[in-house]
Amino acid sequence: MGCGRVGSTLARSLEDRNHTVSIIDSDPDAFRRLGPGFNGDKVAGVGFDQQVLEKAGIRRADAFAAVSSGDNSNIIAARVARETFGIQTVCARIYDPGRAEVYQRLGITTVATVKWTSDQVLRRILPAGAEPDFRDPSGKVRVDHILVPQVWIGSRTILLQARSRSRIAWIDRLGEGMLPTRETVLQEGDVLHLVIQEELAAHTFAVLSAGPEEEQQ
Repeated sequence: MGCGRVGSTLARSLEDRNHTVSIIDSDPDAFRRLGPGFNGDKVAGVGFDQQVLEKAGIRRADAFAAVSSGDNSNIIAARVARETFGIQTVCARIYDPGRAEVYQRLGITTVATVKWTSDQVLRRILPAGAEPDFRDPSGKVRVDHILVPQVWIGSRTILLQARSRSRIAWIDRLGEGMLPTRETVLQEGDVLHLVIQEELAAHTFAVLSAGPEEEQQ
């Protein structure tokens, strides 16, 4: 629901991944954002109206995303999709972070756009380790992306993991993601996506800064 910049981009992205997509918007002119190559259904109407949802094929949908510009419309539509039509995978775009947390607890996945954007900027301007990319609900596990420190270039990933007591989920190398093996050697420019226990974060970042110790013979 919603064919603004977010909705039209999402619809085209899903179609590019070979999914069948229906998109709803109260303004028929909004569908022009989809371009001539869009093959999905375009339904003009209010996105929380049950008849409009039926016309869009809600009963055969695997997921529903409410990404209009209005918090109230998105929440109502998400609840109708979940509670009336039984769609389990529902996501709503919410501008108000406080309201997003409330609906998250009710089982509706929310994207609080203001908080999300500010968090993304924070992660890019604060020093490494100051703000993780992800923290699990318990607060015990975090994921951070770190540009490989100069002192670790040429070392094997298995050594970094053992000394830092972290795990490398994947490495961004030359613009492509790769999964490290026991033999992978760190190269200049590698971006490491580290899974870290929160209680060990200080130790992990201290080891990353200090570099590898000499291995015992």
